[in-house]
Amino acid sequence: VLVVLVDVPSFGLRYREIKSGLSMPPKMNISNFVQAATRPWWGIKTLLHGIPSFATLKPYMEKGLDMSQLGAFMNRTFTGKVNVEKVKAIRDMWKGPLVLKGIVNPLDMEDAIKIGVDGVIVSNHGGRQVDAGESSINSLIKLASTPAYASKMTIMMDGGIRSGVDLARAHAVGSKFNFMGRPFMYGVSALGEEGGEHVINMMKAQLYQAMQQVTIETTSQFPERLIKGSIRSVLGERLPLIDQG
Repeated sequence: VLVVLVDVPSFGLRYREIKSGLSMPPKMNISNFVQAATRPWWGIKTLLHGIPSFATLKPYMEKGLDMSQLGAFMNRTFTGKVNVEKVKAIRDMWKGPLVLKGIVNPLDMEDAIKIGVDGVIVSNHGGRQVDAGESSINSLIKLASTPAYASKMTIMMDGGIRSGVDLARAHAVGSKFNFMGRPFMYGVSALGEEGGEHVINMMKAQLYQAMQQVTIETTSQFPERLIKGSIRSVLGERLPLIDQG
């Protein structure tokens, strides 16, 4: 499966990151030194292995560039020129399943269908690019509730998932598969590999508990049992929340 990202056409102004001093490579200042002093094991590992870097990007950077020049490289790379013609060219070259990540409105959905895309990931890139952008779940509700879209491709979602119940909500409004980023980042940051495994186990337990509460055996049954109020009216259905039989 080839996934083409269209949710980051250019860098966003992330003021929280600017305020906190986040940069690549990390800047060493008094605040960072104090934090490092309170985490000696992290400091030792960093001295042994070097400053963190984006290893996946290194093969594509011009020879001789180091991580201090990453920002300039990324600005040159993200040109904002992804369009229908370029995606169609990729479709013509790639014979396997093709997925677009970052679709949030019907016009783009219709273009994706015309091109022959096999699936889309509804995503606003974690809400970090445009603060005024619509949430992924609201975009998902509108797209997945349109039969002309849902019947022609696999619709998935990324963004805003923080619990197993959130996974249930996404399934309930039409997502066939869901992606997460920050929960795993938090887990790995706290406990390393063990933290990532803990997040997986926690999500599975919470999702299973939600399935038990609404008495279903598969996630495909969530639309019948976990829809209420405005979401149900958007789907145009009046389905029972519990088994009436």
